[in-house]
Amino acid sequence: MSDRRPSDIARTVLETETNALSQMREALPDAFDAAIELLLATKGRVIVSGMGKSGHVAAKIAATLASTGTPAQYVHPGEASHGDLGMVTAQDAMILISNSGETRELADIIAHCARFSVPVVAITKKPRSTLGRQADHVLTLPDAPEACGIGAPTTSTTCTMALGDAIAVAMMELRGFEKENFLAFHPGGTLGAQLLKVSAVMHTGEELPVVTPDTTMGDTLLEMTAKGFGVAAVVVDNRLHGVITDGDLRRNMDQLMTRSAGEVATQNPMTTSPDTLLVEALGVMNTNKRTVLLVVEDTGALCGLVHIHDALRAGVA
Repeated sequence: MSDRRPSDIARTVLETETNALSQMREALPDAFDAAIELLLATKGRVIVSGMGKSGHVAAKIAATLASTGTPAQYVHPGEASHGDLGMVTAQDAMILISNSGETRELADIIAHCARFSVPVVAITKKPRSTLGRQADHVLTLPDAPEACGIGAPTTSTTCTMALGDAIAVAMMELRGFEKENFLAFHPGGTLGAQLLKVSAVMHTGEELPVVTPDTTMGDTLLEMTAKGFGVAAVVVDNRLHGVITDGDLRRNMDQLMTRSAGEVATQNPMTTSPDTLLVEALGVMNTNKRTVLLVVEDTGALCGLVHIHDALRAGVA
């Protein structure tokens, strides 16, 4: 047994892998740009495959590509030999991962790609291996030691994962893939919620508590009660003129029922736009101790209302 402390072992592992990543950063594979151009030109999907630990990394790379604008799919090499090669078409491109470049289970995939002229990008430490010789472009991993003393895949899988992230991000930026596109692929979950816009959850149309400046306060209270948001928007020609809140009602309690909505309303109320991120709108509400924000277009036209509960229901916290 080792007499080293666990924390010392961990630092050695992290240092070994950090050095390998730095080495790869300083000597990025020469074929990287060409490989990206090939993948960007692919009309079908990017198929990613590998065996063992490389297979787990391949599945993650495929998932990252798919979520960032590049249609991608992981294919297990064992299953590929038993029918799943039918998933790979001449319109696709292949990323094959093998540290040694001699993984036997990849043989059928390599042969299939050669038969149907499917371009191959190889990720391997051995560019002159069987896989390297058969590939159109080879992304060579750094010749760095594994962090594990017995040679188990550690440093090599970390470098492969990082290289996969570099591929995905490069393609994402070159495609012009934006937050809005990302949200379309992530409608659920915390990350998706952080990218929601106010327009996705705001109340509109008949749900809005709307009155005009000359509406009596009796009718205004009925509108506020019926819509249930605790506010009323005072609108002139569809443009927001002011807002009436519970605070306005308390401040005008004396002779309240003899006044009109325009006389009670707060002018130039705090608002948000439909394109504002919901998380930002929630921040404004929390900072200013508000539960409701009226939503207006650039023209000043009232188009919606967002309640703090709408943000919480959407998963924004």
